[in-house]
Amino acid sequence: MQLPSPIQLTLSSLCVWAICTANSPVQAEPLTLEKLGESLFHDENLSMNRTQSCASCHSPAQGFSDARRSADGAFSLGDDGESLGNRNAPTASYAAFIPPFHQNSKSEWIGGLFWDGRANSLEDQAGGPPLNPIEMGMPNKATLVQRLRDDPAYTERFVALFAPDVLQDDESGFEAMTQAIAAFERSEAFAPFSSKYDRYLAGKEELSKEEELGRTLFFSEQFTNCNQCHQLRTSPMGAQETFSDYSYHNIGVPRNPAVSHDAGMPTDFVDEGLLANPQVNDPAQRGKFRTPTLRNVAVTGPYMHNGVFQDLRTVVLFYNRYNSKSEAAQINPETGQHWGDAPVPETLSVQELTHGPALEARRVDALVAFLKTLTDARYEPLLEED
Repeated sequence: MQLPSPIQLTLSSLCVWAICTANSPVQAEPLTLEKLGESLFHDENLSMNRTQSCASCHSPAQGFSDARRSADGAFSLGDDGESLGNRNAPTASYAAFIPPFHQNSKSEWIGGLFWDGRANSLEDQAGGPPLNPIEMGMPNKATLVQRLRDDPAYTERFVALFAPDVLQDDESGFEAMTQAIAAFERSEAFAPFSSKYDRYLAGKEELSKEEELGRTLFFSEQFTNCNQCHQLRTSPMGAQETFSDYSYHNIGVPRNPAVSHDAGMPTDFVDEGLLANPQVNDPAQRGKFRTPTLRNVAVTGPYMHNGVFQDLRTVVLFYNRYNSKSEAAQINPETGQHWGDAPVPETLSVQELTHGPALEARRVDALVAFLKTLTDARYEPLLEED
């Protein structure tokens, strides 16, 4: 069954709105694909045990990250109350800007959802967690679509927005669900561009001296290597900068002991990264992960693909270890031990990691201060809780 086009969906939404307002003395809110997606995003009934929704791991109150994790936890708990993955759930903020998985003119892999880019679009990504046995745990599409059919409100809304028989076919029903969730994830709620940095660009607010120093350092190719991967646009003053070029790199993130302890993985477990993507078979891509956005980075820890670091300053210090020769720079402040070896040393992005001089403490603090200015206005109170 072929689903209707976005234009048809819009017309359908307007018709539903007209009918509602014609029969009610109070003007009803128009039914849209985005609103349906919002309901689905928060619906725990779409998990096997009815305990988990998309919002469980991507809380709108916590920068669309998982607020349930303990202070030393890195992984999201599954619907069964026991299962844990082996990767840190990334923020869903600004995910709509991630391009489809592809190779650029240099044959470098770019884009794609998840840490390894295996989902080509928001729709593909939305369909993953519900059917993942260690996440939302639904056994198949048929069971999931039956849950939708069991809810009269959903039946009415899907019929109005798609087609009368959309939920009678498992494939079309599942696809419609992913379209709705993706529509919500493309809404302004996920990407308001309302941070202090955005207000600064609009001339509505000034940065502090420390934040301004951090901004200068961040965008300087002479003093840091930050913007080699964490800048999408060429102009450092570009509006709607997402702070990622969506490229893949191996930055030598050490193993997280919690992967073995909590997730039950072997102590010598090595995440294949990009090579785990079914579309990639080049061993040179092993251990590489997609560069994440830095939007809301100060409120969406823990950090890295395996959640090994808890504090944002630790992340900056980790990068600085590659350029500093001092013994102190080789110590992880969270553990008091050496950072640890790169699990896949043969594909390490040495050129990018060693670009620029070592940073003294004042400049590290300035970079952290600047990164905090990338926090959306609604999450700025969370910064005060640090």
